[in-house]
Amino acid sequence: MRLENQVAVVTGGGSGIGAATAVAFAREGARIVVADVNEAGAKKTVEHVEKVGGQALLVRADVTRAADTQATVEQALTTWGRLDVYFANAGVPQWKSEVEDVDEATFDRIFAVNVKGVWLGAKYALPVMKKQRRGVFLVTASTAALRPRLGSQTYAASKGAVVTLTKALALEAAPYGVRVVAIAPVATHTPMLSPFMNEQEVDHQGLARYIATIPLGRLNEPDDIASTAVFLASSDAAMITGTCVEVDGGRCI
Repeated sequence: MRLENQVAVVTGGGSGIGAATAVAFAREGARIVVADVNEAGAKKTVEHVEKVGGQALLVRADVTRAADTQATVEQALTTWGRLDVYFANAGVPQWKSEVEDVDEATFDRIFAVNVKGVWLGAKYALPVMKKQRRGVFLVTASTAALRPRLGSQTYAASKGAVVTLTKALALEAAPYGVRVVAIAPVATHTPMLSPFMNEQEVDHQGLARYIATIPLGRLNEPDDIASTAVFLASSDAAMITGTCVEVDGGRCI
């Protein structure tokens, strides 16, 4: 197992990519801290991890709050004495909007979760990894950072920020043997898909038009990102740091 006896924190672990990754990490031998503001969703993920024979701990955490993020890291250390992987995955979408129609509160919320949440994760997780002289800090970015779509300027900017933050953190962490890598998914079948399509429910005609722009002819499933995260967290990716791995079926070509 590629992550045997390791300890991983997954933020936004209550659904979608986070939930799938928590289970995938557990299948590879890791013990998981499932962090989310959605306690009910996080509880389901913990139960799923336990069903596949893994160990998991639920922590209710708002990634925009320093105290919550610090407590999440401390909980991992208190419970299992180490922290090997931190997956800064929690994020929020943007409903399709022209820039003049985006209110300041929406901008602040998107940047608080998508950027500050990653920054706080690094602030509290990387010192632990530096001291251990091992660890992997993963970030969920987006193809929006690389190829923005109309009406998603604020979301795209937030994801562009974390791609640059990934590179800066990778330089800082490398002397300690710690790697920092971003993952850029194309649209994925998660609860965020409806707002991504700018619909209360998924518009299947609109979805078909979007899928037609992806050379491999489908959207991501959460397991596509989870498999990538497992690889990047493992020693198989020992020379990968500071990059943004596109998991997009060719969308960004």
